[in-house]
Amino acid sequence: MSGRIVLFEDARWRDLRPLTDLVPVPGLAFGASTLGRRWSERPGWSLLAVAARPLGTPLAAGRAAAGDLVLAVNAAALPGPWADEIVARGAPVLALSGERVAAALVPFGRLAPLLGDGPGFAAALAGLGLPAVSVEARVAAYPWNLVEWNADAIATDLAGMAAGIAGEVHPSAVILGPDRVHVARGARVEPLAVLDARPGPIRVGENVVIAPRTVVTGPCAIGAGTQLLGGSIGRSTIGPECRIAGEVEECIWQGHANKRHHGFVGHSLIGPWVNLGALTTTSDLKNNYGTVRVWVDGREMESGVRKIGALIGAHVKTGIGSLLPTGASIGTGANLFGGGRFAPKRVPSFGWWDGERMIEHRLEPFLTTARTAMGRRGNALSAADESALKELFAATAGERAVA
Repeated sequence: MSGRIVLFEDARWRDLRPLTDLVPVPGLAFGASTLGRRWSERPGWSLLAVAARPLGTPLAAGRAAAGDLVLAVNAAALPGPWADEIVARGAPVLALSGERVAAALVPFGRLAPLLGDGPGFAAALAGLGLPAVSVEARVAAYPWNLVEWNADAIATDLAGMAAGIAGEVHPSAVILGPDRVHVARGARVEPLAVLDARPGPIRVGENVVIAPRTVVTGPCAIGAGTQLLGGSIGRSTIGPECRIAGEVEECIWQGHANKRHHGFVGHSLIGPWVNLGALTTTSDLKNNYGTVRVWVDGREMESGVRKIGALIGAHVKTGIGSLLPTGASIGTGANLFGGGRFAPKRVPSFGWWDGERMIEHRLEPFLTTARTAMGRRGNALSAADESALKELFAATAGERAVA
């Protein structure tokens, strides 16, 4: 099945905070790409527009005639047969997953005026008066859904991958299951590194470096320019330009993040421009093996899941020996340096925790640090980025007041 799509982000983006504080839902890393690209890169499908918060996503990517039927799809919904069934109807329809709008098949002329609504787009769709049908769509409602489903999504995304070695693999490196390994050009797998694709496929992106004594276990997708610097990394999505060492299991790294030293990070979601100091460790399992309660947008919720590590927003910094409790939520821009003691389970955005007390991170020093960190990777803090951070700082003042 093929067609043209409009991706949208609904008002439930807040339930994926702190990941979505600075990254719109279509841009969240998931599987071997992002939630948005999983739709736009489907064979035969083309992206017309994105209706999301204006944080760097395009508002228009193509054209259609006013009468052309277009599939408007929630970026938090995962592709599946349900979408093909909606398109096959050939008539306008609203697809609901529970009470949530998963998609709608609508003439483009009726969609185009709604594109500026951002997170209000879904409500506008529901107000078009289309006949509604229920669909069995997987929708990532909360962060732990992304953690639970990610490894299988990597395996699915890479199932049709062309295996092969375009980069450099040292003769003493070990590749297990070579028919499920792709090493892109410019990548380097150094002596005594191990790529074990027997449990699932492994894709090593362009210019990746896998250092000696690094074991990568599939399914795993390693983004361009990343360096894996020793340790055990498995069943994870690692975005571009990360620096990672130690033990990493079942994680999603948005990109441009550092964990260069020993320490365990498991079943966690890590935003961009994060730096985890040496021996920073997450707990992803309670001592009683019970399900984990997690803070979601200012409220604590029962996840129903037994393994959740930490949800870490963009530009978070942790000092050496930082300990993050099971199901921790560390807000965007937070700074933790109380090594050897468990951090609070909830650290608000721009919180400053020294091991004993929580105060507010000062905005201007924070921005200076962000500029420095980004500059070390050849990136600049753009005017748009700075404006978004300042707006978030103001919008989250109430969270810090009650922390």
